[in-house]
Amino acid sequence: MIIKIKPYIISILTALAVGGLSALLTRNNMDIYSTVNTPPLSPPSILFPIVWTVLYILMGISAAMIYTDNKASDAEKKSALYTYAASLLVNFFWSIIFFNMRAFLFAFIWILLLLFLIIRTIMKYYRIKPLAAYLQIPYALWVAFAGYLNFGIWYLN
Repeated sequence: MIIKIKPYIISILTALAVGGLSALLTRNNMDIYSTVNTPPLSPPSILFPIVWTVLYILMGISAAMIYTDNKASDAEKKSALYTYAASLLVNFFWSIIFFNMRAFLFAFIWILLLLFLIIRTIMKYYRIKPLAAYLQIPYALWVAFAGYLNFGIWYLN
């Protein structure tokens, strides 16, 4: 089996670019995390860019696995990748809603939408290539945890 490297590079760079642009647009407001009351189990802020970088790489790898799969129909792959793209778009705007707008309740509702899209992506990926779906599980778990943090920040502030 020959792995086509170009789709993997493009897919990983796309995911990292979405996260990087979102971080760039919210960089002046990231200090909010240190000024608000946070719930128990809140990690130090230095952990977030590290975790997100790993997650974006895993997301890119799994999307490329779906894109390069030879067994699934084009329609099935397109549906899965559109769901993934929608989750990337929702992910992009969550940081802006939370950090720039400081709309904590709306950000919590938005993150629930994100979690729904990630779960849908996992389900669609699983039908095509289970390993690609498994690579999305850390993303779902981290977003669920982020939802807990988001809700806690809204509730405590």
